[in-house]
Amino acid sequence: MARELRAQLSASQGGWRLYVVVRGSLDPWPEHSFGPGERVPTFTERAQALTALGFVQAPAAEWEWTEFSTDPDDPASPVWLLASVWVRSRQEAAA
Repeated sequence: MARELRAQLSASQGGWRLYVVVRGSLDPWPEHSFGPGERVPTFTERAQALTALGFVQAPAAEWEWTEFSTDPDDPASPVWLLASVWVRSRQEAAA
C-alpha cells in the first residue's frame, strides 16, 4: 500500500507555495512556489505542481480549506488560508 503524506498550500511572502510534509526527514520538504500574486492557484495548477514534485493526489482525497485569524480575539482581523490534501508518491501510486 502506498504511503500517504499531507500536502499543504499556504500564502507566504506575497505568493502561494505548496509543500509536502515529510515527517522524520532531515532533507528539506518538497516545495513549489507559484510566484508573487494574491490569486489562489487553480486545482489544475496545484495538480501540476504536485506532479512536478513527484506526487499525485490520493484516491478520493479532496482539498480541505482552513481559515485562521491573525487575531482570534478580533473578528475584523485579516485571515490566512491553509489548504491541504493527502498525496502519494507518483512511483508508489503507479506500483
